[in-house]
Order: sequence, then structure tokens, then C-alpha cells
Amino acid sequence: MIPVLLDCDTGIDDALALVYLAALHKQGVIKLVGVSTTAGNVDVQQTAINTRWVLAQCGLQDITVVAGQEAPLEVPLVTTPETHGPHGLGYITPELPAQSQGSWQELWSEAIKTYPELRLIVTGPATNLASFGPVPRTTLMGGAYLYRGNTTPTAEWNSWVDPHAAKQAFAQAQNLITVCSLEVTEQFTLNQESLDEVIAALGETPIAQYLPEILRFYFEFHEAQGEGYLAQIHDLLTCMIALDRIPFKGLELTVDVEAESPLLRGTTIADFRGHWGRPANAYLVQSADIEAAHAEFLRTLRS
Repeated sequence: MIPVLLDCDTGIDDALALVYLAALHKQGVIKLVGVSTTAGNVDVQQTAINTRWVLAQCGLQDITVVAGQEAPLEVPLVTTPETHGPHGLGYITPELPAQSQGSWQELWSEAIKTYPELRLIVTGPATNLASFGPVPRTTLMGGAYLYRGNTTPTAEWNSWVDPHAAKQAFAQAQNLITVCSLEVTEQFTLNQESLDEVIAALGETPIAQYLPEILRFYFEFHEAQGEGYLAQIHDLLTCMIALDRIPFKGLELTVDVEAESPLLRGTTIADFRGHWGRPANAYLVQSADIEAAHAEFLRTLRS
């Protein structure tokens, strides 16, 4: 089993990533050793509530879930209810299962100590990662490289919410951070037909009955943005890449993040030609097998 620690800001795409990880955990492919949350799509307490609720609907009430840092390192917190709904899960208002005990720092420290092969997957802002320090085998969803942003013309949401944390995470990295950015993750989408397949694959798992109202909000948001009646599921694809479940390709290079400029806040920069002369700190994923990702999701849920 692959030990996995997830750090997320549970909105809609994080929720689908949790469903996928729950299925792999139940199959014994991974051991989900715990989940910490960040402030991003909604505030940090709500992301913890959402995470515990989703896991409970997947039959994993006993997984440790703890809230992380309450705010970005230096800038005020901005959330996105227009994208993920007032509580982060579309039209659903999750009921709160029992609160897990302990701190996120203790969770991370114990997980790293207990599982030398631990894989950390960060699908929200890098606030916790920057605050804790470098963790080997980290995969991060964030950034836009030679690609348009989804929050500003040049910045992706996670990197924009806490640009100082994103910058610090790369600056302090002692091992290459696997980076799944917008130009790859935007390719993985669900529409009504593929959502119906997901619901059918889940069978009688309780989360299945809630997915239509969770995803309907996300579909409507993307349609209003001119993307079509669909949803980009960034975090689910990130988890598949982090666990080597689908084919993907990338490059080793150096990444930095603009944190001070109001106009370019959160803009991620990759040194493709080595002009900086600095050691590589990232493995930037440039392509992934999207067809294989859809097949992997359905196969995992069915089994």
C-alpha cells in the first residue's frame, strides 16, 4: 500500500479527489493516513467540515481530518463561493461529523515519521506546505506555465490565493515537487453523461446521491464562464498523477512565483532554458493521458 497524506481546500473538485482516494484506500491500493485542510475555496473550518463529510459518505469516518492554517501567509484570505457554492460543495450543505483531534503539524510529522515512503498531495493553496517545510515526494496542483490563468490573466487560483506560500514552497524544496498545472488539469472534465457514469459506478455508496447537486453548481459556473456545461476536475487528475496511476510526461526545471506585484500576483514562472542557473526544484507535468484518467476513475469506483 502507498501511504498518502492529502492537503486540500475541499471544494467540488477536491471532493471528487477524496471519493477516488477513498476507493483506492478501501481496495488496499493506498493507505490514506490523514487529511489536512487549507483555506481557499472556503474558509479552513468549512474545508475540514466538507472533507469529513465527503469521507463519511464514502464510509471512511475514521480517517483523521484536521484544519490547517486559517489564512494565507501575508495576504488576506479570498474565497470563491461563486465557483464552489456558499459551503464549497455546490448546492449541498454538509452536516458535520465528529471533529478529529490534534493539530495538522502533528499529523504531518507523525505521518512522515511513520511512513518513509509517504506521498503528500497538495490540491489547495500551499500555505501548510510552506509553513511546515519541505516534504519528499510532494505533488502540487497549482500554477499556469505559458498558459492563461483562471483567476487573473496570468495566475491560477491556488497560486493566487497564497502567492507567498507558493513561492516559499518552491524556494525551500529539497526534492523535486511534481507540479500539475492548469494547462494539464483543465483537460480533465466531467459533463452530465460522464457524471451519470460515475454515479452508476458508485452504486449504493451514499456519496452518489449527492453528486448531482454538487456538480450541478460547478457545471453552471463553467457554463457561465463560456466553458460549456461541464466541470474541470483539477484535483482528481492531480491525485492520479501523484500515484502514478496514468501515463504522463514532464520536465525537470526551476519554478518561481511572483508574490509582490499586485498586477502579477500568483503568476508562476518556469525557467525552461536554464537562464537562472539555479537547481531544479520541480517536475512540471506537461501532458497526461486523459482517456486513461477517465477509465481509471470509473474502474476504481466500480471495483
